[in-house]
Amino acid sequence: MSETVIKCESVYKIFGENAKKMLEESNGNVDAKTFQEKGCIVGVNNASFEVAKGEMLVVMGLSGSGKSTLLRCISRLTDATGGKIFIEGQDLLQLNNKELIELRRSKMGMVFQSFALLPHKTVVENIAFPLQIKGIEIEESISRAMEMVKLVGLDGRENYFPRELSGGQQQRVGIARSLAVEPDIWFLDEPFSALDPLIRKEMQDEFLRLQEKLQKTIMFITHDFDEALKLADRIAIMKDGIIEQLDTPANIVLNPATEYVRKFTEEVPREKVLVIEDVMDSSNKDNLGDLKVSKDDIIENVAEKILTQEKIVGVVDTQNKIVGSIKPSKIIDTVFGGRKNGN
Repeated sequence: MSETVIKCESVYKIFGENAKKMLEESNGNVDAKTFQEKGCIVGVNNASFEVAKGEMLVVMGLSGSGKSTLLRCISRLTDATGGKIFIEGQDLLQLNNKELIELRRSKMGMVFQSFALLPHKTVVENIAFPLQIKGIEIEESISRAMEMVKLVGLDGRENYFPRELSGGQQQRVGIARSLAVEPDIWFLDEPFSALDPLIRKEMQDEFLRLQEKLQKTIMFITHDFDEALKLADRIAIMKDGIIEQLDTPANIVLNPATEYVRKFTEEVPREKVLVIEDVMDSSNKDNLGDLKVSKDDIIENVAEKILTQEKIVGVVDTQNKIVGSIKPSKIIDTVFGGRKNGN
């Protein structure tokens, strides 16, 4: 496992006048209903987890589940009521305002649902703006902003004003602006939810392309399970401020930890989530046909090829070494049988 960049230990965020006192009296056993009766709202309830360098953790849940509140605590846009938050080993809650501003400027990038572009500035000026706030010379900031324009595919539109751009293009400017400061840690709060489905899909693809190239440490908030499955290395599912399960997309679909997670995942097409390795037979490597598939292939992408085979299909690793096999019948079972009988 690579180094830990974000670490949360028993983080609580409770809104209300007596929040801190009530949390202390509860000894960490926070019951949302009891707190509500006493005038407090529980936003985050005992969240503990780590995010590794270069990992994309997607936090999801329905409206009011606490996902955005958790993100705001970790970026310290709001102060946690209890617990500890470490960014690269630094205790976030012990930093003074000056240190916090410096950490945000040097380490963190943030993208929110609202694009928050400055209407009187062009695309390139919007992207260069945070660099100029950091004290970087105008010429250098514009040069850096132009690199970002190319990175997010807005060449030729650098002198447009926000009102002349589509929603998807505006979102790209927001992403480019947050990347211009070269953050190590990137917080994104439902960045694509205001976009129509087609542009949203394009932005997800673009985002994955950027991440492959840049390898940022990312916390991404969404309420859309398909989006989470497409983007995440791991997913945290929240309900009433509690992280119900934090796991890989495949494990969440195959082994839901709670009834709530099971309901969340029961309609998910498994073939979109699971890779061949999740369902292959690692003990049988004999009598294989000519077709070979990678253990990392998403089932949906290779199902048709496998189903045309009469013989058992070999599964290979990145070195092209046989590590298992898969029968066409297993594909049929996974795609059509899994949701009914829990295979």
